[in-house]
Amino acid sequence: MSHVVKITIDGVECMATSGQYIIDVAKENGIYIPTLCNYPGVKPKGSCRICTVKVNGRMMTACTTPVSENMEIDNTSGDIVELRKAIIELLFIEGNHFCPACEKSGNCELQALAYRYSMMVPRFPYTFPQRQVDAQNPKLVKDQNRCILCKRCIRAIHDADGRAIFAYHKRGNKVEICLDPKIGKNLSDELAQKAMDVCPVGALLVKEKGFDQPIGERKYDKEPIGSDIEKL
Repeated sequence: MSHVVKITIDGVECMATSGQYIIDVAKENGIYIPTLCNYPGVKPKGSCRICTVKVNGRMMTACTTPVSENMEIDNTSGDIVELRKAIIELLFIEGNHFCPACEKSGNCELQALAYRYSMMVPRFPYTFPQRQVDAQNPKLVKDQNRCILCKRCIRAIHDADGRAIFAYHKRGNKVEICLDPKIGKNLSDELAQKAMDVCPVGALLVKEKGFDQPIGERKYDKEPIGSDIEKL
Protein backbone atom coordinates (compact mmCIF):
# COMPACT_ATOMS: atom_id res chain seq x y z
CA MET A 1 0.00 0.00 0.00
CA SER A 2 1.33 3.44 -0.93
CA HIS A 3 1.96 6.02 1.74
CA VAL A 4 3.41 9.51 2.04
CA VAL A 5 7.18 9.80 2.32
CA LYS A 6 9.54 12.71 2.83
CA ILE A 7 12.54 13.27 0.57
CA THR A 8 14.87 16.17 -0.19
CA ILE A 9 15.94 17.35 -3.63
CA ASP A 10 18.85 19.82 -3.59
CA GLY A 11 18.02 20.54 0.02
CA VAL A 12 14.34 21.22 -0.67
CA GLU A 13 12.02 19.07 1.42
CA CYS A 14 9.36 17.36 -0.72
CA MET A 15 6.41 15.17 0.20
CA ALA A 16 5.63 12.32 -2.17
CA THR A 17 3.72 9.09 -2.48
CA SER A 18 5.89 6.00 -2.17
CA GLY A 19 6.37 4.44 -5.58
CA GLN A 20 6.33 7.75 -7.45
CA TYR A 21 9.32 8.29 -9.68
CA ILE A 22 11.83 10.94 -8.65
CA ILE A 23 11.37 12.93 -11.86
CA ASP A 24 7.60 13.23 -11.27
CA VAL A 25 8.02 14.30 -7.65
CA ALA A 26 10.55 16.92 -8.72
CA LYS A 27 8.16 18.29 -11.33
CA GLU A 28 5.33 18.52 -8.80
CA ASN A 29 7.62 20.57 -6.57
CA GLY A 30 8.85 22.96 -9.27
CA ILE A 31 12.25 21.31 -9.72
CA TYR A 32 13.42 20.61 -13.24
CA ILE A 33 15.25 17.38 -14.04
CA PRO A 34 16.13 17.11 -17.75
CA THR A 35 15.18 14.09 -19.84
CA LEU A 36 14.96 13.12 -23.50
CA CYS A 37 13.50 9.60 -23.32
CA ASN A 38 10.82 10.11 -20.67
CA TYR A 39 7.30 11.02 -21.85
CA PRO A 40 4.05 11.53 -19.93
CA GLY A 41 1.81 8.47 -19.92
CA VAL A 42 4.53 6.13 -21.24
CA LYS A 43 6.39 3.62 -19.05
CA PRO A 44 9.91 4.96 -18.38
CA LYS A 45 13.00 3.15 -19.67
CA GLY A 46 16.00 5.25 -18.63
CA SER A 47 17.37 5.20 -22.18
CA CYS A 48 19.03 8.62 -22.41
CA ARG A 49 20.53 8.84 -18.87
CA ILE A 50 20.31 12.63 -18.87
CA CYS A 51 18.01 12.53 -15.84
CA THR A 52 20.78 10.91 -13.75
CA VAL A 53 20.85 12.23 -10.18
CA LYS A 54 22.67 11.21 -7.01
CA VAL A 55 20.45 9.33 -4.56
CA ASN A 56 22.15 9.12 -1.17
CA GLY A 57 25.45 9.42 -3.02
CA ARG A 58 24.72 6.88 -5.79
CA MET A 59 24.11 7.70 -9.45
CA MET A 60 20.58 6.68 -10.49
CA THR A 61 18.12 7.64 -13.23
CA ALA A 62 15.34 9.87 -11.92
CA CYS A 63 12.77 8.59 -14.42
CA THR A 64 13.00 4.94 -13.30
CA THR A 65 13.81 5.27 -9.58
CA PRO A 66 10.84 5.29 -7.19
CA VAL A 67 11.05 7.45 -4.08
CA SER A 68 11.38 6.08 -0.58
CA GLU A 69 11.54 7.62 2.89
CA ASN A 70 14.44 10.00 3.63
CA MET A 71 15.97 9.97 0.18
CA GLU A 72 18.51 12.74 -0.31
CA ILE A 73 18.72 13.63 -3.99
CA ASP A 74 21.39 15.76 -5.64
CA ASN A 75 20.26 17.20 -8.97
CA THR A 76 22.57 20.18 -9.54
CA SER A 77 26.09 19.38 -8.30
CA GLY A 78 29.00 19.96 -10.64
CA ASP A 79 29.60 16.31 -11.53
CA ILE A 80 25.91 15.77 -12.34
CA VAL A 81 25.86 18.83 -14.60
CA GLU A 82 29.11 17.71 -16.27
CA LEU A 83 27.70 14.22 -16.87
CA ARG A 84 24.58 15.64 -18.53
CA LYS A 85 26.63 17.97 -20.69
CA ALA A 86 28.84 15.06 -21.80
CA ILE A 87 25.78 13.00 -22.77
CA ILE A 88 24.38 15.89 -24.80
CA GLU A 89 27.72 16.33 -26.58
CA LEU A 90 27.86 12.59 -27.33
CA LEU A 91 24.39 12.70 -28.87
CA PHE A 92 25.47 15.54 -31.15
CA ILE A 93 28.73 13.95 -32.32
CA GLU A 94 27.19 10.49 -32.79
CA GLY A 95 24.61 11.70 -35.31
CA ASN A 96 24.38 14.34 -38.02
CA HIS A 97 22.52 17.27 -36.47
CA PHE A 98 22.35 20.36 -38.69
CA CYS A 99 20.15 22.53 -36.49
CA PRO A 100 19.72 25.57 -38.80
CA ALA A 101 18.19 23.38 -41.53
CA CYS A 102 16.10 21.16 -39.24
CA GLU A 103 12.30 21.49 -39.22
CA LYS A 104 12.33 20.91 -35.45
CA SER A 105 14.80 23.72 -34.71
CA GLY A 106 13.39 25.85 -31.90
CA ASN A 107 11.12 22.99 -30.84
CA CYS A 108 13.89 20.41 -30.44
CA GLU A 109 14.53 19.19 -26.90
CA LEU A 110 18.12 18.13 -27.62
CA GLN A 111 18.92 21.55 -29.06
CA ALA A 112 17.24 23.24 -26.11
CA LEU A 113 19.27 21.18 -23.61
CA ALA A 114 22.47 22.08 -25.46
CA TYR A 115 21.60 25.75 -24.91
CA ARG A 116 20.66 25.16 -21.26
CA TYR A 117 23.96 23.44 -20.53
CA SER A 118 25.99 25.95 -22.59
CA MET A 119 27.36 23.41 -25.04
CA MET A 120 29.83 24.94 -27.45
CA VAL A 121 32.22 22.70 -29.41
CA PRO A 122 31.92 19.07 -28.18
CA ARG A 123 34.99 17.63 -26.53
CA PHE A 124 34.57 14.42 -28.57
CA PRO A 125 35.39 13.97 -32.27
CA TYR A 126 32.45 13.89 -34.69
CA THR A 127 31.80 10.45 -36.18
CA PHE A 128 29.84 11.66 -39.26
CA PRO A 129 27.97 8.36 -39.76
CA GLN A 130 26.53 7.48 -43.17
CA ARG A 131 22.80 7.14 -42.54
CA GLN A 132 19.85 7.11 -44.87
CA VAL A 133 16.63 9.09 -44.80
CA ASP A 134 13.71 6.64 -44.94
CA ALA A 135 10.80 8.13 -46.88
CA GLN A 136 9.04 4.90 -47.84
CA ASN A 137 6.10 5.41 -45.49
CA PRO A 138 3.21 7.33 -47.10
CA LYS A 139 2.79 9.64 -44.08
CA LEU A 140 6.17 9.96 -42.33
CA VAL A 141 9.82 10.62 -43.11
CA LYS A 142 12.29 8.94 -40.73
CA ASP A 143 15.63 10.76 -40.70
CA GLN A 144 18.13 8.38 -39.11
CA ASN A 145 20.73 11.17 -38.94
CA ARG A 146 18.74 12.93 -36.22
CA CYS A 147 17.48 9.92 -34.26
CA ILE A 148 18.87 9.61 -30.71
CA LEU A 149 17.39 6.11 -30.04
CA CYS A 150 15.31 7.35 -27.10
CA LYS A 151 12.57 4.76 -27.84
CA ARG A 152 9.73 7.24 -27.30
CA CYS A 153 8.16 6.29 -30.64
CA ILE A 154 8.51 2.56 -29.91
CA ARG A 155 6.81 2.91 -26.54
CA ALA A 156 4.16 5.50 -27.41
CA ILE A 157 2.96 4.79 -30.96
CA HIS A 158 0.75 1.73 -31.51
CA ASP A 159 -1.95 0.79 -33.99
CA ALA A 160 -5.58 0.06 -33.11
CA ASP A 161 -4.64 -3.52 -32.16
CA GLY A 162 -1.92 -2.35 -29.76
CA ARG A 163 0.98 -3.34 -32.01
CA ALA A 164 4.10 -1.18 -31.99
CA ILE A 165 4.62 0.65 -35.28
CA PHE A 166 8.30 1.33 -34.61
CA ALA A 167 11.03 -1.16 -33.68
CA TYR A 168 14.79 -1.55 -33.46
CA HIS A 169 16.58 -2.75 -36.59
CA LYS A 170 20.18 -4.01 -36.90
CA ARG A 171 22.61 -4.36 -33.99
CA GLY A 172 25.44 -2.66 -32.14
CA ASN A 173 26.57 0.70 -33.50
CA LYS A 174 24.45 0.08 -36.62
CA VAL A 175 21.18 -0.07 -34.70
CA GLU A 176 18.30 2.07 -36.00
CA ILE A 177 14.66 2.64 -35.18
CA CYS A 178 12.48 1.91 -38.19
CA LEU A 179 8.80 1.85 -39.09
CA ASP A 180 7.26 -1.56 -39.58
CA PRO A 181 6.51 -1.56 -43.34
CA LYS A 182 3.33 -3.65 -43.01
CA ILE A 183 1.77 -2.08 -39.92
CA GLY A 184 2.99 1.42 -40.76
CA LYS A 185 1.50 1.56 -44.27
CA ASN A 186 -1.97 2.24 -42.81
CA LEU A 187 -0.77 4.97 -40.47
CA SER A 188 -3.48 7.59 -39.93
CA ASP A 189 -2.85 11.33 -40.18
CA GLU A 190 -3.52 11.67 -36.45
CA LEU A 191 -1.04 8.94 -35.49
CA ALA A 192 1.59 10.32 -37.86
CA GLN A 193 1.26 13.73 -36.19
CA LYS A 194 1.45 12.13 -32.75
CA ALA A 195 4.65 10.34 -33.75
CA MET A 196 6.18 13.62 -34.88
CA ASP A 197 5.11 15.32 -31.63
CA VAL A 198 6.41 12.46 -29.45
CA CYS A 199 9.88 12.58 -31.04
CA PRO A 200 12.12 14.96 -29.02
CA VAL A 201 14.22 15.80 -32.09
CA GLY A 202 13.53 16.08 -35.83
CA ALA A 203 13.85 12.39 -36.66
CA LEU A 204 10.14 11.95 -37.49
CA LEU A 205 8.47 14.40 -39.83
CA VAL A 206 5.01 14.38 -41.35
CA LYS A 207 5.32 14.49 -45.12
CA GLU A 208 4.50 17.74 -46.96
CA LYS A 209 4.19 19.62 -43.68
CA GLY A 210 7.23 21.89 -43.60
CA PHE A 211 7.64 24.66 -41.04
CA ASP A 212 4.49 25.40 -39.03
CA GLN A 213 5.99 28.22 -36.97
CA PRO A 214 8.37 30.98 -38.04
CA ILE A 215 11.70 31.44 -36.28
CA GLY A 216 11.20 33.40 -33.08
CA GLU A 217 7.81 31.89 -32.33
CA ARG A 218 8.88 28.31 -31.64
CA LYS A 219 8.66 26.80 -28.17
CA TYR A 220 12.26 27.20 -27.03
CA ASP A 221 12.77 30.47 -28.91
CA LYS A 222 10.67 32.09 -26.22
CA GLU A 223 11.75 30.36 -23.01
CA PRO A 224 14.50 27.86 -22.06
CA ILE A 225 13.60 24.22 -21.63
CA GLY A 226 12.43 23.50 -18.09
CA SER A 227 11.18 27.01 -17.44
CA ASP A 228 7.56 25.81 -17.39
CA ILE A 229 8.38 23.49 -14.47
CA GLU A 230 10.61 25.91 -12.56
CA LYS A 231 7.84 28.51 -12.55
CA LEU A 232 5.53 26.29 -10.49
